[in-house]
Amino acid sequence: MNPRMMWATSARVLRQLKGDPRSIGMILVVPAVLLVLVYWLYQNETLLPGMPRTFDRVGLMMLGIFPFVVMFLVTSITMLRERTSGTLERLLTTPIHKADLLFGYALAFSIMAALQALVATGTAYWIFGLKIDGNAGWVVLISVLTAVLGVALGLLCSAFATTEFQAVQFMPVVVIPQILLCGLFVARDQMNGVLEAISNVLPLSYAVDGLQEVAANAEPTNALVTDLMVIAGFLVVVLLLASLTLRRRTA
Repeated sequence: MNPRMMWATSARVLRQLKGDPRSIGMILVVPAVLLVLVYWLYQNETLLPGMPRTFDRVGLMMLGIFPFVVMFLVTSITMLRERTSGTLERLLTTPIHKADLLFGYALAFSIMAALQALVATGTAYWIFGLKIDGNAGWVVLISVLTAVLGVALGLLCSAFATTEFQAVQFMPVVVIPQILLCGLFVARDQMNGVLEAISNVLPLSYAVDGLQEVAANAEPTNALVTDLMVIAGFLVVVLLLASLTLRRRTA
């Protein structure tokens, strides 16, 4: 892998994003706005003395879920445009290696994902006073990892779509099942055996588990480290699979 080629690819993608205010708004603003809606849902709840707010639990999980969803959508559609416009095919006729190209795209979107995570986490802590036992740095790290996971899955799924509508259709297949089974609505150990087994092989489940570990513990735990390693492992596998979809000829 050639770092210069990879950085050049990342710079080109970032320049394209700079000229697309809608994508920038989708990445940086939408998760924070959705977090505002979550806060308003529970704003008027009545709590007994000493009870934590529901927002502190649900809002924390959303810091992992919203970036995942948004980055999946933005990446899959952007990569599809690169494929259908012929840009990707033209790049693959140059000496650039497929790894340089793929990781260049991933790096560019990962930079945007990091900015997104900072904005969303800052909104949760500084505006809505999110209160958990763990350090906010771990929350940002998990948010970034889940956003990059969305990037990787978006890169992979874009290979199997021919239109933007088809790219969006992957949402019910790839994204929504993970949201339903990650532990947001029902604790995973309270699901029936089949659903629990499925949730155990979905990466978003480990992101939510990691956020719950941060919420409950002032110091990082072994379980948190395991969750982070599992998410990182999924990232590597998905990126490797995505590299197999890059062909010298797209027609």
